[in-house]
Amino acid sequence: MTSTLPAAGRSPVRRLAGTLHRHSRLRLSLLLTAPLLWLAVLYLGSLAVLFVSAFWTTDSFTSEVVKVWSMDNFRELFTTPVFRQVILRSIGVALAVTVLCALIAFPVAFYTARIARPRRRPLLVVAILTPLWASYLVKVYAWRLILSQGGLADWMLRPLGLSGPGFGLTAAIIALTYLWLPYMILPIHTALEQLPANLLDASADLGAGAGRTLRSVVLPMVLPSVAAGSVFTFSLSLGDYITVQIVGGRTQLIGNVVYSNIELNLPMAAALGTVPVVVIVVYLLAMRRTGALSSL
Repeated sequence: MTSTLPAAGRSPVRRLAGTLHRHSRLRLSLLLTAPLLWLAVLYLGSLAVLFVSAFWTTDSFTSEVVKVWSMDNFRELFTTPVFRQVILRSIGVALAVTVLCALIAFPVAFYTARIARPRRRPLLVVAILTPLWASYLVKVYAWRLILSQGGLADWMLRPLGLSGPGFGLTAAIIALTYLWLPYMILPIHTALEQLPANLLDASADLGAGAGRTLRSVVLPMVLPSVAAGSVFTFSLSLGDYITVQIVGGRTQLIGNVVYSNIELNLPMAAALGTVPVVVIVVYLLAMRRTGALSSL
């Protein structure tokens, strides 16, 4: 039963509710205002402070921050061989983790989406998600035990006359690949699950073998999802420093150098911190052309 009270006789709450009901855009704007303000103040605000402080300097005697605008930090960042090596090594590790995740994720996702029985597919997806529910530090320290001298890796490789990789760059890549692998499997699984079966049947009817169908039908359809997963694996690996600190040995990546310079040279740490932000923005722009962002 609708109310017959005139607009002037209604309470302010009822008038406001009626206005929001009639104007869907206003209702949506009010709903998004709080989270957008939170994002702008905390995330974008902290990024702005980071960029600003990167142009300051540090007094070499007192280690106090001197708020004088200068490009010295960025000049030193790209002219000092150590910093260049750390930046290139960090990007290389992120790319290596992304490639390994894609190579491992595709066959796993193909099995869970196209080969496994329909009743088992939800259970397999849950099994893939289960590692994400475990503590980050627990997983990394578990890999430290596996890769340590005399650990599980050594025990399994000893009959072959080999030994585990120990702590170092290889160990960091292995641990990061394990940590971020589910983020690559899930989008590929979704894309393969949505792949029309009639396309595969048509390819087989036209005489294409399994390899040709994979190259001409499956991969073009799945590539945007692979790119979408790579956004997570690349960005998370590029900014990680805890895993490298625990299993990386003496390996230094951007995150570790930023952490070690926070107290000694805050402006230089801020300048280093801008590097992964810029790299990830460039990477996102490149992935945008593949349709990856629409697959997220």
